[in-house]
Amino acid sequence: MVGATEEARLNQLESQVDNGGGGAWEYLCLVRKLKARRSEKVLRHGIFILNSHIARSKLGGEEWTLYEQVAVAAMDCHRNDIANDCIEALSKKFPGSIRVGRLKGMLLEAKGAWPDAEKIYAQLLVDNPLDQIILKRKVAIAKAQGNLAAAVEYLNNYLETFMADHDAWRELAELYISIQMYKQAAFCYEELILSQPTVPLYHLAYADVLYTMGGLENLQAAKKYYASTINLTGGKNTRALYGICLSSVAINQLTKGRNKDEKDSADLQPLAAEALLKDYKERAPEKLPLVTAMLRNIKLVS
Repeated sequence: MVGATEEARLNQLESQVDNGGGGAWEYLCLVRKLKARRSEKVLRHGIFILNSHIARSKLGGEEWTLYEQVAVAAMDCHRNDIANDCIEALSKKFPGSIRVGRLKGMLLEAKGAWPDAEKIYAQLLVDNPLDQIILKRKVAIAKAQGNLAAAVEYLNNYLETFMADHDAWRELAELYISIQMYKQAAFCYEELILSQPTVPLYHLAYADVLYTMGGLENLQAAKKYYASTINLTGGKNTRALYGICLSSVAINQLTKGRNKDEKDSADLQPLAAEALLKDYKERAPEKLPLVTAMLRNIKLVS
């Protein structure tokens, strides 16, 4: 995740380069380092350097890194002709390279030639069966073709080997949600929370899944994880505040007429509603009447 300082530096460099102030190579290096997706800018400034013999000669061996970076950006911008030229240059310099082979497969994906891309990846996996990028490309192909069942299978197989890949767990959770397999999605978020307990995004996503599943036990757990999200974000997460309010209402409906011991604690309800109103008053006052009316309808404010 890109920090605020790095993001500010990247934006500053981008503005500088766009306005002719130089620093294109420094900008491209920072984009690559931060793994930022600025494909149009990378393509424009990268092509400028590659087309300038003087600028290109100053890069030394880094010239080939730039070719690769521009090739990926070109595919992202649907400029397959430029991507093809870059990959051809890399192929001449590094014949038989696995890295270049991956780029060839990605270019076939960009053209929609899924079977041909899969053949290239299958050949590369013979000698490198644990190549993470290629294994993830197979997932991407399955998703692009709408074959979510295959994407789930590929990701599960991948995670049997690379269990510490947080991005893969999150992607698998989102796939499960898209096919309404909420218990499996909940398991994925549990794994993420266990490995990274201070990331509020995982607490929030887990709470959303529990709320969607419904039932008293799940709703009570959802409320706790919405509360932990608020705690981790310093009370600044609007979605979690809504989650507290809505899960509280659902719990109250399910426990109506039960013993006091079975009912949900009402302490968080008015606090969440008050925080929500304060948030809208500060950031979107024009929508405050709508939120107030909604909270009154569900009897969280008078």
